[in-house]
Amino acid sequence: MKLKRKLRYGMIGGGRDAFIGAVHRMAANLDGQIELVAGCFSSDPGRSRLSGLDLFIAPERTYSSYEEMAKAEAALPEDQRLDFVSIVTPNFLHFPVSKCFLEAGFNVICDKPMTFDLKEAKALKKIVEKSGKVFALTHNYTGYPMVKEAREWVKKGKLGNILKIVAEYPQDWLLSALEADDQKQAAWRTDPKRAGASCCVGDIGTHAENLARYITDLEIDEICAEFTSFVPGRTLEDDGNMLVRYKGGAKGIVYASQISSGEENNLSIRVYGSKASLEWHQENPTDLVVKYPDKPRETLKRGQGYLTPVAQAACRIPPGHPEAFLEAFANTYTNAAEAIADEIQGKYPRKKGYDFPNVDDGVYGMAFIETCVKSAKAKKWTKFPKL
Repeated sequence: MKLKRKLRYGMIGGGRDAFIGAVHRMAANLDGQIELVAGCFSSDPGRSRLSGLDLFIAPERTYSSYEEMAKAEAALPEDQRLDFVSIVTPNFLHFPVSKCFLEAGFNVICDKPMTFDLKEAKALKKIVEKSGKVFALTHNYTGYPMVKEAREWVKKGKLGNILKIVAEYPQDWLLSALEADDQKQAAWRTDPKRAGASCCVGDIGTHAENLARYITDLEIDEICAEFTSFVPGRTLEDDGNMLVRYKGGAKGIVYASQISSGEENNLSIRVYGSKASLEWHQENPTDLVVKYPDKPRETLKRGQGYLTPVAQAACRIPPGHPEAFLEAFANTYTNAAEAIADEIQGKYPRKKGYDFPNVDDGVYGMAFIETCVKSAKAKKWTKFPKL
């Protein structure tokens, strides 16, 4: 049930020169239901203050630390207090910031991967469950209408038994040692103290894995991974290749690369079943290709009336108009906002559930990273942990 007002949120991270913070703000603002009113936009108090001015945030609600922010916002009257916070910091801060705000009584939307490691992820799940608050994770590619259509096709058995999954995410932006020039995005992603045990797989490989799991609902049994650091001197991998065995017998290939020349953000997935297969490309997101063994392939288009109600509900504009990354990201915020509104009104969770990545997806993603790292180091098949 919607509130009769906008949801109020604060942001941690995402200040000047931060890419993903701006994306989160645009996504949250797209449907006019959410308003940014507070933030700690940098670990540098001066930069946080300047970022607050950039975003027209009241000076008294622009904070020098997230701890200060949580304490001050929790003390505000109910009609002024934040409804949730958006966490867009480097990975190593996701857990302490989430913990701080959940325990202070706030709902949380957090960028992925959820935590620094699997141990933190499991601890965060317990904190979320104890708090009774909404926790959403921005695996934003699940917000695309045609990804939701693909999921519905699998759920309805139109592909038959799933036999093979190929999920891939190649980029080329780390082909050179950008971190040596202190390029902000490269510097923290290639630093194990801030990114965790993985660069490429943790950053974008988790998107490929999450996309496969969202569409097929298949659970991983074991993984055989190979990590490579092609750029000399780089501590963490910039390329990862994973063979996957799924429970039930399906096989998979998941690969991520940040040194693939000419690739921008070519996330794609192919799901092969005993009756038919599906193919979707993030760089051409309005199309979902359906292929059959005994008749011509079909191309389903975003916004059309023949799509399932779930896919149609994720569209905002008529067919033929481009609708892509920001709108998909906004679907994650909009769907999480439904849960947050329910929580505020004492009606969370609802029986039919919600369509956004949650803390369980976050734990699974961290288990995927950890299993890949272990397999790459051991150079052998490695069992996926029981969660």
